[in-house]
Amino acid sequence: FDISYNGKQIVDVTLTPERKELLRVGAKIKFTYEVNWKPSSVKFEDRFDKYLDPNFFQHRIHWFSIFNSFMMVIFLVGLVSMILMRTLRKDYARYSKDEEADDMERDLGDEYGWKQIHGDVFRPASNVMLFSALIGAGYQLTSVVLCVITFAILGELYTERGSMLSTTIFVYAATSPINGYFGGSLYARMGGKQWIKQMIMSAFIVPALVCGTAFFINFIAIYYHASRAIPFGTMVAVTCICIFVILPLTLIGTIVGRNLDGQPDYPCRVNAVPRPIPEKKWFMEPAVIILLGGVLPFGSIFIEMYFIFTSFWAYKIYYVYGFMLLVFLILIIVTVCVTIVCTYFLLNAEDYRWQWTSFMSAASTSIYVYMYSFYYFFFKTKMYGLFQTAFYFGYMALFSGALGIICGTVGYFGTNLFVRKIYSNVKID
Repeated sequence: FDISYNGKQIVDVTLTPERKELLRVGAKIKFTYEVNWKPSSVKFEDRFDKYLDPNFFQHRIHWFSIFNSFMMVIFLVGLVSMILMRTLRKDYARYSKDEEADDMERDLGDEYGWKQIHGDVFRPASNVMLFSALIGAGYQLTSVVLCVITFAILGELYTERGSMLSTTIFVYAATSPINGYFGGSLYARMGGKQWIKQMIMSAFIVPALVCGTAFFINFIAIYYHASRAIPFGTMVAVTCICIFVILPLTLIGTIVGRNLDGQPDYPCRVNAVPRPIPEKKWFMEPAVIILLGGVLPFGSIFIEMYFIFTSFWAYKIYYVYGFMLLVFLILIIVTVCVTIVCTYFLLNAEDYRWQWTSFMSAASTSIYVYMYSFYYFFFKTKMYGLFQTAFYFGYMALFSGALGIICGTVGYFGTNLFVRKIYSNVKID
């Protein structure tokens, strides 16, 4: 052992074997060791710098991908603003002209477009309990990601083993009121009555997915006697956190949200009888919009996905969290822009099912991320066997699912503001 020290703190340990020994089953091997102590000028807080790989993470391609994504944001925001402003201006002019016409001209006129569904556009989403639970969880996960990235930038969490996971669990538990507030208030605005059941679903939907996947992988790890097996005490601790911390905090947030922001304040009244949805072209169907909605957001982050996957699966230390924060903000902006455009086309086709469509079209980014994980597994890793395969695809499914919930919530948030804005500016008879 070559042990380097600075003052009273060890900053580096290097193990150099004297010779290689052939391992045989049942053979006895004698271990001897020798220790050399060497003073070092490396500071204790800089001891991890030798494990960082600036040539990989700060490569020219990484910088170029950030610049490329940033230019995509500028172009997309400008394009969306120009198209929507010109299109909406024409729509407003056409609707104003229709209002000035008498009843005979209005009957003979060709009325179409998003104004025609003003009595249904704010109709509650189908399966409102699940929808509000996902939205609440999405707000919470977005807060967790922003907080953890900020802590990583300020505190260099990668220098302590397990500090990133511990910080994530703590922040997730602490932000549970955010989940309850936004999920509970949305459920109340949409007319939901079983608010306790919704609160429980909202509190446990993400922990249930995480624990279910982790327990499944853990059973395989125990069968293979792998060191990745989660101790029983850790499982009990996580369960206690969910029951005694996350659930009460979510309850508090739900009560506050229902009382402060639980009254519907829609710009238009909702008709008693739902309007029939007319037939439309195949590319205007919600299923097609959902599949196409995730292409551009994925395109803005797929280079960063390679660096994140490599740091996690190729055991490199990821430390460029400033890049990650910038890419995450770019993803949010691109997702909002794309989802607003998708929703405008849907409403213009007189289809008022925009809540789930906006959420799912933004969340479909996770489908492309998970598909990319297949490519990475087969072409960039050397994993094999049931345990490694289950471990990889299980946790990649969790990562993709969490990203999908975040993107879906962000997409719904931007679309909700857009829909409220355009219908509040139109005179409704």
